Amino acid sequence: MELEEIYQPIAEELSLVEDSLRSVLSDSENGSVAAMSDIALASGGKRLRPALVVFSEKAAGAGSGSGRNGRDTIDIATAVELIHMASLIHDDVLDGASTRHNKPTVNAQYGDDVSIVLGDYIYAKAFQLISKAGNRGVFSCISGAIHAMCEGELIQICQRRNLGLSAEKYISIIEKKTGSLFAACCQAGTIIADVKPVVQKALSSFGLNFGIAFQLADDCRDVVSESAELGKEPGQDVICGDVTLPLLALSDCVGPNERAEIENMLGSMKDGASFERLRTMLVESDALSKTRDVVGSYLCNAKKSLDSLGDSVYKESLGQLLDYTSENSV
Repeated sequence: MELEEIYQPIAEELSLVEDSLRSVLSDSENGSVAAMSDIALASGGKRLRPALVVFSEKAAGAGSGSGRNGRDTIDIATAVELIHMASLIHDDVLDGASTRHNKPTVNAQYGDDVSIVLGDYIYAKAFQLISKAGNRGVFSCISGAIHAMCEGELIQICQRRNLGLSAEKYISIIEKKTGSLFAACCQAGTIIADVKPVVQKALSSFGLNFGIAFQLADDCRDVVSESAELGKEPGQDVICGDVTLPLLALSDCVGPNERAEIENMLGSMKDGASFERLRTMLVESDALSKTRDVVGSYLCNAKKSLDSLGDSVYKESLGQLLDYTSENSV
């Protein structure tokens, strides 16, 4: 099943989010700022985070919402996508990436200095929208997620090339980097829906487990998928020296000589041959299957979190997002 099909029950809302993104990112009177913002918008993406806000808001009330908070839902859904956009612009600077979604990155066209400030500018736009909703609970959960994202990124940078990193520590990093925003998207939707804390907790747990599984699956794809499928050059994380769960699993699968070889390759790849060697080692080992098992366990935890929700097409769609991630994990 494709994302477009899964998104069908909220197609109208996601269309409004797209309109909102265009409006927010094109409102500068300065032509240069507007042009750079257009690049961020044109890069596209899965729009997974705004979809989680809308699905959660509707699933929390089993689809029986009055719609009085409809504008708030669109504004918050737009804001979380802006936060995601800003984080990717900053990530591209950290990784030295030249393409994303098969298009040149902002830093490839304008340089790192412009990219850093543009990311900050888009973060500010997101907070303007969140403030507009005037909901302290939503503001608190999203600002907390951004704090966790930044902390996770800092920790990961400090742990570059460290193959001695434990799997548990790595999971805690991506829980902050990716899981926290997924959880906040789901929780924000439930806060807008004004439902009981138990439902808020269930959907927040869904988002957290889903986000971890999604990142782990992405870690696998980053190494073994081709650039046409990824929309960017593969191995960006590895080339920067970032240690991911597939690499940690590989390190556990090989002998001391191969482990030393992996350590030497991390962060110091001078040509495609080094990356292809690492890719081959991964494919020929049990590392990917072990990582897939971990992905499956987090997807299972996410699915259990939906048990407390009433049946609805929106709850069904959230389950389908888990299936989509499972089917598209390497």
